[in-house]
Amino acid sequence: MSDRSGQDRPVSVLAQPLRLPSAGRLAACLGLFALGAVVGVAGTLVQPAWFPGGRLLALAGEAGLCLAAGIVLRSRAGAASAAGGWVLVVLLLTANRPEGDFLFAAGAGSYLFLLGGIVVAVICATLAPVRQPNGRTVRLGK
Repeated sequence: MSDRSGQDRPVSVLAQPLRLPSAGRLAACLGLFALGAVVGVAGTLVQPAWFPGGRLLALAGEAGLCLAAGIVLRSRAGAASAAGGWVLVVLLLTANRPEGDFLFAAGAGSYLFLLGGIVVAVICATLAPVRQPNGRTVRLGK
């Protein structure tokens, strides 16, 4: 049975309303977004250089950044910010220029880099550690 006596008991973290992130956390996410963009540009330039080592190095760099971002911020927002910067820049770099210049040739290697990078970003953002509430109110039914 529930206790509705009006006593001030601590409320579960899951039952509290959402609030805006702090300015420091927002700045960290924007910095990680920019760092993800830098890693995306570097990976785009490195991936066709050495076969197959360049592609593996570029994807390992992205995975390392996304995992480290998730660990540093202890949330999925850090990993998602770095992954978002990477995906945005790489997709923008796939466009051909009017002069005919391009960074991605039409081939299996380029598509493997694009799709593999997106898969790595999703996996890293999903596996990032999340902050867990602690205390007696975590398990309400026990």
